[in-house]
Amino acid sequence: MPAPLDSKALDTPFRSPKTYEQLIYGLMETFPTIEYSTLVLIRITLYTALLEGDLHFANGYVLRVLELVDFREHRISNYSYEFYQNDTKLWWYDPWPHPQDKSLASTHPHHKHIEPDIKHHRVPAPDLSFERPNLPFLVREIESFLSSQRPSKSYP
Repeated sequence: MPAPLDSKALDTPFRSPKTYEQLIYGLMETFPTIEYSTLVLIRITLYTALLEGDLHFANGYVLRVLELVDFREHRISNYSYEFYQNDTKLWWYDPWPHPQDKSLASTHPHHKHIEPDIKHHRVPAPDLSFERPNLPFLVREIESFLSSQRPSKSYP
């Protein structure tokens, strides 16, 4: 079992592949709502790695993750995060620039695609970054979403 996240992994996660792996492979221990993970960090070059795989939650919810990480620059170079229930895409985040959309300027290029018209309906994503890990925020967002999906108990 991986060690839980420590403060060094959170403070300097892109310092090395080993440090980022500590964060990635410690997610399930940090966030028990993750039922299982297929995330894997694949070295491409000495300073570049690809993170890909899924985080699985209850009731068929899945976060699909793709990140390109540059350890020389200590940052994420590119990413895609897609959230599904079974085969239905509920939302996704990407950094594709949309300079013509002034509503996204505050978090350029980070944004979230949501319903209705998920492909064209974009909102700012102030919590995403190239300089810090996005996965802890995304898991907390999903946990909040899942808790809002639970039926409330009614008592007579």
